Amino acid sequence: MAHLPPSRGRGSPINPGSRFVAHRYEPDGDLPSDTWEDELNRDTRLIPEHPKRILNPVISPDLPDAWGLNPYQGCEHGCVYCYARPTHEYYGYSAGLDFESIIHYKPNAPELFEKEINRVGYKVKPLMLSGNTDCYQPAERQLQLTRKILEICLQYNHPVGIITKNALVLRDLDVLVPLASKALVHVNISLTTLNEDLRRKMEPRTATGQRRLETISRLSAAGVPVRCLIGPVIPFLNSQELPQLLKSAAEAGALDAGYILVRLNGSVQTIFEDWLRRHYPDRANRILHTIAATHGGSVQDFRFGLRMRGQGAFAESIARLFATLKDRYFKGRTMPAYNLKLFVPRTGRIQSLFS
Repeated sequence: MAHLPPSRGRGSPINPGSRFVAHRYEPDGDLPSDTWEDELNRDTRLIPEHPKRILNPVISPDLPDAWGLNPYQGCEHGCVYCYARPTHEYYGYSAGLDFESIIHYKPNAPELFEKEINRVGYKVKPLMLSGNTDCYQPAERQLQLTRKILEICLQYNHPVGIITKNALVLRDLDVLVPLASKALVHVNISLTTLNEDLRRKMEPRTATGQRRLETISRLSAAGVPVRCLIGPVIPFLNSQELPQLLKSAAEAGALDAGYILVRLNGSVQTIFEDWLRRHYPDRANRILHTIAATHGGSVQDFRFGLRMRGQGAFAESIARLFATLKDRYFKGRTMPAYNLKLFVPRTGRIQSLFS
């Protein structure tokens, strides 16, 4: 695997091979420097795909019962730790640079969503946007797939939850506010660090930490319920920021908070370790050893119930600290329950004309 120099605006400068592809292209280390630059600073490619189904049941015991919908595959935000990176390998791409520069989008996602919620026997439960990659990544500004899906949710009174670290969510306040007035929406803002130097290296194409706090504040002021997600917590990289992150999120108006401890499944291990040794060589071994200690001796963890919280001394100290801070800053606050009773499919509306 060629080890390319750091690229501007990308999280991973490497492109490890896909486990599903026997052969792959890789730039030769002897190529001229301008060829290396072309590879590193490649433009983002948007590729349409047209699935036949769009809703997936969320069946993980670590997550609430919901429908998952991902209008995008791959994510230009480039978060180096992202657990979704290995899903790009199913397309024959790398989980590294390919994941952040080759983005598949589903132009028929809104149409399929509306069709599926009108199927006979459809069971209404919250829609999760998105469980895999950020539904407000840069491509959304142009394609507006997330907005169209939210408009359908409002039309049918369908509950929906959003997970994002992009301030672009504020563009859709005109849809989110009426959804919130009916207890039909939760917005989860991922907040990882207020250290701008770390963010630029670790999450290069995301909104700044301060911008995310402003987003929480504006959503909350508009009556849209917001939860702050501290994730992932990485030992000795952003773990020391936990008190300030929770305090700042509460002051901005968040109603709840949660956290996830970092894990490095699949090829994320290779990508994260390469990134870590490039940017923080002085503490790389300590960070990696501590991550492994929280996941039974490996930086990878697929165990339900343990994978998001970890175990061992460090994980337990984070859990205690988080519980103390949450009680201090979020006491008496809670996210409103989703209203599942307002949803009426098209078939129900037609029938009601004759009832």
